[in-house]
Amino acid sequence: MSLKAEIRSLFGNMFGNKPVSIQGSTDFKLLNDFIPYFYNYSGNLYDSAVVRSCIHTVASHAAKLKPKHFYRKNKITGADSFDRLLSLRPNEYMNTYDFIYKTVSQLYSSNNAFIYIRIDDTGAISGLYPINYNQIKLIDVDGEMFAQFLFRTGIQVCIPYSQLIHIRRHYNNNDMFGDDAMQPLQPTLDVLTTIDQGVINAIKSSAFVRGLLKFKTIQADSVIKKTKDEFVTDYLNINNNNGIAALDTKADFIPLSLDPKMADDKQTALFRDNIYRYFNVSEKIIKSEYNEDDYNAFYNSVIEPIAIQFSLEFTSKMFTPTEISYGNEIQFSADRMMFANLQTKKDAIKDLMALGIFSINESREILELSKLDEDYADKHIVSLNYVDASKANQYQGVGNDDKPTDNKDDNSNGDENKNDN
Repeated sequence: MSLKAEIRSLFGNMFGNKPVSIQGSTDFKLLNDFIPYFYNYSGNLYDSAVVRSCIHTVASHAAKLKPKHFYRKNKITGADSFDRLLSLRPNEYMNTYDFIYKTVSQLYSSNNAFIYIRIDDTGAISGLYPINYNQIKLIDVDGEMFAQFLFRTGIQVCIPYSQLIHIRRHYNNNDMFGDDAMQPLQPTLDVLTTIDQGVINAIKSSAFVRGLLKFKTIQADSVIKKTKDEFVTDYLNINNNNGIAALDTKADFIPLSLDPKMADDKQTALFRDNIYRYFNVSEKIIKSEYNEDDYNAFYNSVIEPIAIQFSLEFTSKMFTPTEISYGNEIQFSADRMMFANLQTKKDAIKDLMALGIFSINESREILELSKLDEDYADKHIVSLNYVDASKANQYQGVGNDDKPTDNKDDNSNGDENKNDN
């Protein structure tokens, strides 16, 4: 199959063969932007090694998030296949880890990520596809907003915005799109590129001996050129292993010392830190040298906001208003206990198992142990040291007047009074 045929096949699998007619459509009118366009310049940004390491770090950790379908009343039709779509394989080309990784990578490369929701003939969701586009334009088709994508292959596709999951970052100036990611990073990337080129040029220049041949008497141009060529051949030839050359008295060699200027480690680190701050990651996280506190800070400031965005947008776009009213929602969450140290895990299990929060198998999962097949391993146990808060006074033998009562003493006093009478 030719490349063009493969592209057409992929296009057909994703979008089907039902093109939307956009005749008579107009640009979708925004409040603050005259032209509803967005150009994706993520390729230039992703070519930087420092930027790519930051994006990879965020995307690889975000891909650990687990999408789960929750409901309170009525489960949606076809929930089992829907759940498999989320948790295992969103489309025929990628698993859930790859799906989240690619989406987050696109989000952090261009501050916008689009996921196409494919709906089959029965109205059920049959696939989720991250869209790697070159340009997007919002258009108005009979009062409904559509997104017209242009791909690098020249293919165009028009999709209802209601069938797009749109995740944004640095959502400020534009009414619909996250702000351009290239503009704030371009000066820093230019400096880092200049530093890299300076190092390369310094290494190249230090590999050569530079100097002047100063003739003591006036010589013809042909003699000067011949003497220079002979000196280069004898002294600067790579095959000259002894490193010795000879000159007669008619010329002196005057070496030229070069002192190439390069940025020091502190200056280079300063510009790298600018990029780290832009992506809100630390060098410890980039180099995987973090401790539990470092990771908790990274999770709270970077991964958790992504999980919230994904949860809200997926729930809003993948369920009808009625299904949402029945409590259907999608949550992206991570088992953060997996990243805690052993002592923290032990303390959590010790305290929370007694409250009935963890079962034995859930506790074993935290310790990265295999589950037990026994029925008791999935049951929740509680400590007998706890009591219903509404019955605490009764349990402690405290009356309504908050004073302890002793029924035995009351009965004995009554008996004594009876005998006295």
